[in-house]
Amino acid sequence: MNRITTILAVLAAVIAGGLWYFMQGDEAPPPPVPTAQQQGAQADTPAAEALPVIEDITMGNPEAPVTVVEYASFTCPHCKNFHAGPLKQLKAEYIDTGKINFVYREVYFDKFGLWAALLARCGGQERYMQIADMLYEQQSQWLAGGDVAQVVANLNRIGRDAGLSDDKVAACLTDTQMARALVATYQKNAEADGIDSTPSFVINGQKYNNMPYSEFRAVLEEKLAE
Repeated sequence: MNRITTILAVLAAVIAGGLWYFMQGDEAPPPPVPTAQQQGAQADTPAAEALPVIEDITMGNPEAPVTVVEYASFTCPHCKNFHAGPLKQLKAEYIDTGKINFVYREVYFDKFGLWAALLARCGGQERYMQIADMLYEQQSQWLAGGDVAQVVANLNRIGRDAGLSDDKVAACLTDTQMARALVATYQKNAEADGIDSTPSFVINGQKYNNMPYSEFRAVLEEKLAE
């Protein structure tokens, strides 16, 4: 059994174990968010206790008076556009200067978005944004055609280009506990912040839809002046 076949077999097993909706079409709706009672029941199970803790991806000044949380999917064209332009401006003007704390959170509206997130987290916090940039820049290429085996092969290639070994990428893409933890964390955060589209932003607790950078900047200046 070759590497790609092995990865596909494990991904299929994860989905069969409860992440079934990720095997639906790419236009499948987001999964139902568990109720508080269901989440409490899940927390009491040994499997839930064994899940790794998912840390936010952050940039900027954690002590800044303004925190921007971006919710985005690696398969979302509008998210790609945000990362190609406005985020670079935001980084130069507000993140690198320490004016804001920026938090990036993944959204999983389809199986490929989850698999891309597994790859992005494969290199740890220090490599995350490098791999994320590659996923956004090459979005149309690695998603081309929507063939499952080809997408996995493309993610392997991006991993190698980012300096990760084939064994490391395979281990990350077949990490079932990480996949479950990512989905559980996404569901919890999405419910708390009312996320139903991407990209969405939560700025000091207030939700905003995607907007031009000029409007984004105006909101930030208003928040910084408070």
